Amino acid sequence: MTTSVHPDVERDLVDPALPPRDRPEQRPGRHRRERVPADDLTVIIPAYDEVASIADTVRSVLGQSTPPARVVVVDDCSTDGTGEAARAAGAEVIRPEHNTGSKAGAQNLALGLVDTAYTMAIDADTTLAPDAIETLLEPLDADASVAAACGFVVPRHVRSVWERGRYVEYLLSFTFYKPTQDHYGAPLIASGCFSAYRTDVLRDAGGWSERTRAEDMDLTWTFFQRGHHVRFVPEAVCYPIEPHDLDFMSKQLRRWSHGFVQNVRLHWRGILPLPFLSTAVGVAMVDAVVASLVYLLVLPVLAVVVSPWVLAAYVVDVPAILVPVLVAARRRGEVGKALASVPAFLVLRIVNGVFMIRALWSEVVLRKPLLVYEKGH
Repeated sequence: MTTSVHPDVERDLVDPALPPRDRPEQRPGRHRRERVPADDLTVIIPAYDEVASIADTVRSVLGQSTPPARVVVVDDCSTDGTGEAARAAGAEVIRPEHNTGSKAGAQNLALGLVDTAYTMAIDADTTLAPDAIETLLEPLDADASVAAACGFVVPRHVRSVWERGRYVEYLLSFTFYKPTQDHYGAPLIASGCFSAYRTDVLRDAGGWSERTRAEDMDLTWTFFQRGHHVRFVPEAVCYPIEPHDLDFMSKQLRRWSHGFVQNVRLHWRGILPLPFLSTAVGVAMVDAVVASLVYLLVLPVLAVVVSPWVLAAYVVDVPAILVPVLVAARRRGEVGKALASVPAFLVLRIVNGVFMIRALWSEVVLRKPLLVYEKGH
């Protein structure tokens, strides 16, 4: 079954504000394989109280160069008309009798209905570049050993200090860290906001697990331990709505930090035999602990005891950060935006440290894991 487009929204399928860098016609030299047939893909969009963004997400999916066979929105007992908005935008909507309690639960509900070779998960606040689906499916179509593929993430709005901090964080991560990880065959995480999977492999792994608060990281590491490959596709671009204030950012960082610690505790034995992945996770864990303690405790104490000039260490690595960030920003025609956002990234880095230390203390020392899924955007 091919999903039809609602006539009232057909004219709005492609976002006119799409950055020039991310328009397909701006990448004329990129080799393209034959398109994956539309009837091979089902897109799952979990949603709870997302009426403000769900229609944009559905329209961007239906307006793709390779539209999917089905777009299934899981209206997880929303109270704000999310289901009606999704249906009006052209999606198939299912609604459980009771709230599933998590993004993973909502996605697994829809997974039971999937009868296509590929499944894609997209957040309800995320829009896509016009050829993002076609591009993301290429490694899955080309290599049977690839279980999942993830794309490049750019915040849709870059206005508040928190959105600006996340913008720089993503440019750094998806321009430097992620390509490096992909080169060694082990992207640390297939981002939950926009990833594609082989449906049979996804089902064989049990779908999205609810045993941690970072189901996308859990699934990615499970794939690696089962001998599957995961690919990062930088040309496939998506635009989530990031937290615009400290309240929403706190919810997201709390979930991410606890989810990371939970996954390390859950998977450490299984990833030890995987050289690059175990090294990458180990470095990330040490950095999370050491860097957080240095930023939050060591530097302030040394500034009082030794000299205030010690605080310059907070910005000593800025030149190293700027290089990959400005390279990515220049390609996107956004150098000014990137430069103006760097101070916000330094603030976000400190706040990240606070939440990581709290998560480690709660999960490891107090043995009080985070059990409730709370979305922040």
